[in-house]
Amino acid sequence: MSMLNNVAIAGGFMAGLGLTLASVLAVANRKLYVYEDPRIDELEEMLPASNCGACGQAGCRPFAEKLISGEVEPGECTVNSVDNAQLIANFLGVDVGGAEKRVARLACFGGDNVAKHHAHYEGLPSCHAAAQLGGGGKGCAWGCLGLADCEVSCDFDAISMAPNRLPLVDTELCTACGDCVDICPRDLFSLHPISHRLWVACQNPLFGDEAEDECAVACTACERCAVDAAEGVVAIENNLAVVNYELNDKASTDAIQRCPTGAIVWLDDKHGPQRGAKAKKVVRQSALPINQ
Repeated sequence: MSMLNNVAIAGGFMAGLGLTLASVLAVANRKLYVYEDPRIDELEEMLPASNCGACGQAGCRPFAEKLISGEVEPGECTVNSVDNAQLIANFLGVDVGGAEKRVARLACFGGDNVAKHHAHYEGLPSCHAAAQLGGGGKGCAWGCLGLADCEVSCDFDAISMAPNRLPLVDTELCTACGDCVDICPRDLFSLHPISHRLWVACQNPLFGDEAEDECAVACTACERCAVDAAEGVVAIENNLAVVNYELNDKASTDAIQRCPTGAIVWLDDKHGPQRGAKAKKVVRQSALPINQ
């Protein structure tokens, strides 16, 4: 009989404990409940689901949440199509808006037809691997290694490799997701508004002949671009021309005309990088022989 009593007491205790915990959870659910606007799910469905971060958010759902709060505009998703952006704007009853399109820019024109190699690299076909092994034999320790890590990392097919082993960015397809920026072991990619047309395609800090000996299109810090540009637009820092994009509205093709190597260019959407009138012509298309 005592055993039955014990079982009954234990059962009653467990039932009471269960009811108590259920009551606590019910109260906690009411007190701690955070309302989530059901429109967030609908907006997430309208977004491209790439979670690339080009909009500045951690992913598409956080971007949808910011859309609801009015902190961002539909057009700030650079991956979405124009039609989808307008669909979202109509859904929310707001303007499409959006920031200026940004694209990836490469600070190197040193393809294997103009930049020297002092050794033949044999190893994993990866810029990261080559960078760990003496830079893959390339003479310029700052130049593009040309093994296509950036092309492989781009989910939008915006990067292709030219015959001279330099990456080419298709500005129409580029979404400024930043994957190429993160993957490049030499930090040659950066994201810029499309209006940044004046561009220094070099990061070699060596001076004069020392730079040009390794790459025919290297910046030699001759200062002609800085002299010819509007005041303050171009400066020479650490033997390298640097563009001040805070004065971008004053930038013009004047700065590129007397550059002897063509290291500073004007980027044109239709015709590609435009070199100055005094830049020496690049005739060679095939790779230079290894210079040991």
